[in-house]
Amino acid sequence: MPDPTQLHTQLDTRQSETAPPQDEPRGCLFALSQPPLMIFLAVIGCLILMAALHDLLLL
Repeated sequence: MPDPTQLHTQLDTRQSETAPPQDEPRGCLFALSQPPLMIFLAVIGCLILMAALHDLLLL
């Protein structure tokens, strides 16, 4: 019969190995999920779209 203290130690090491690192840098998708950045990009996109439609349809 296995020793319960050894089994407990094995479970602890497995759990600590699968834990994500605390200082992992956040990527680009995190930055794009910020509302001020998305509002800014939407305004710039609308301005470019309006300029392109103005050039195509009115000039």
